Amino acid sequence: MPFAHRFTPGRLVTRYKRFFADVELDTGATVVSHCPNPGKMLGLLRPGTPALLTEISDPAKKLRWRLEALREGDTWVGVNTQWPNRLIGDLIRDQQVPELRGYASQRPEVRYGHNSRIDWLLQGHTQQAEAWVEIKNVHYSRVPGLAEFPDSVTERGAKHLMELIGRVEAGARAVVVFCVQRDDVFRFDVARDLDPVFGRAYAAARAAGVELLAHAFRVTPEGITHSHALEIEG
Repeated sequence: MPFAHRFTPGRLVTRYKRFFADVELDTGATVVSHCPNPGKMLGLLRPGTPALLTEISDPAKKLRWRLEALREGDTWVGVNTQWPNRLIGDLIRDQQVPELRGYASQRPEVRYGHNSRIDWLLQGHTQQAEAWVEIKNVHYSRVPGLAEFPDSVTERGAKHLMELIGRVEAGARAVVVFCVQRDDVFRFDVARDLDPVFGRAYAAARAAGVELLAHAFRVTPEGITHSHALEIEG
């Protein structure tokens, strides 16, 4: 699946106020870009880090540029949290997630629980109950080969896990798919030391029967493609 716009290369100057990043283009000009990632982005924010931007042509947008990826070592790491729902949704639609094959319909952003929205609701399987699919974006890797989530406290993430336990108790399937926007990792685990509350919610969800999957994607200046499934640890 390609990016929607041509990339412009540059180098990160600084990220600030969570949703802004100054990037120096190869022309020498420094531009303000939208940073579509509310997390801490640990390991990626060193000044001078190679960056990829999308130039936005929509006149309704306040900023002309959007930060898409940063380079860590030899690996491009996607930082745009708007991509995972589409990436995983496309995988499901194309029957590339074995655990989620065979559903007749795929509905996005369905309300449920206590003011929550599920990323994808899969229905119409002849042999399995409907599946409530929550998607989480992952970029963090502090141990070679291991992807971790989250990189900061996420009360919303813990809430979603507890809501999914309710779906299982009601007789449905509940699935969390961790969308890893880097292809240099092969195992996934929770960063319990960075968010103990999420760690406990993750353990409770797993014990209750919430299914856990992780898929890695290769990020390049030309776009994003599915790479491989990760082994779930812990």
